[in-house]
Amino acid sequence: MSRAGCAALSFLLAPFLALACNDQRVTVARVTPTSPDSEAERRARMVETQIVNRGVRNARVLAAMKQVPRHLFVDAKERDPYGDHPLPIAGNQTISQPYIVALMTELADLAPGEKVLEIGTGSGYQSAVLSRLAREVYSIEIVPELARESAERLRKLGYGNVTVREGDGYRGWPEHAPFDAILVTAAPDRIPQPLLDQLAPGGRMVIPVGSFFQELKVLSKDRNGKITEKDILPVRFVPMTGEIEKTPPAPE
Repeated sequence: MSRAGCAALSFLLAPFLALACNDQRVTVARVTPTSPDSEAERRARMVETQIVNRGVRNARVLAAMKQVPRHLFVDAKERDPYGDHPLPIAGNQTISQPYIVALMTELADLAPGEKVLEIGTGSGYQSAVLSRLAREVYSIEIVPELARESAERLRKLGYGNVTVREGDGYRGWPEHAPFDAILVTAAPDRIPQPLLDQLAPGGRMVIPVGSFFQELKVLSKDRNGKITEKDILPVRFVPMTGEIEKTPPAPE
């Protein structure tokens, strides 16, 4: 076929080729990805499947767990911030699994007007949950990087009733004592006496205790200052570091 004939044939076929290509593009465009779940839906599912199903029933605790955006307290690269497991954060520390956060908060048995001391701020997630239930939260973090980052994160997210201080939590925060509740999120090998001293009459302390084998405990102080202790369940927390490592146990 001559060059002129080829050109004429191409001209005649062009509309049909274009129509075929357009049909293909329309077919591909009909395939759309499924929208991901919202973060609120993920929190609600986390509460129902991981927390309620394990027996946590305090309505205020469940509401706080549904409200606080856990994904903003962990590395943005974490694929499953609402999973049933702890997550790594800076300073070789961890953020506890959602169930443990909820359980410790429920065991603290907080009333709206109460004041809480937290030892081990970490990323600030537990602090944020406590802030929804108490009047004031004072939190101490021994890792400087974490103390700075969590204080800034809590400020930006609007948790204005949380005060974070960098330091060793062994001796608590005497300037703001006594506390209606104390939560410790790192495990000492024994209960620090200064923390017991700063617990208000009628107050509760929730603390993991032990070295290799750890037990989550609740210590309650009655109106006369008597301490009662209750074992809850075996746990695994990072160890408490600092002064407690250099302080010998009190003689029995």
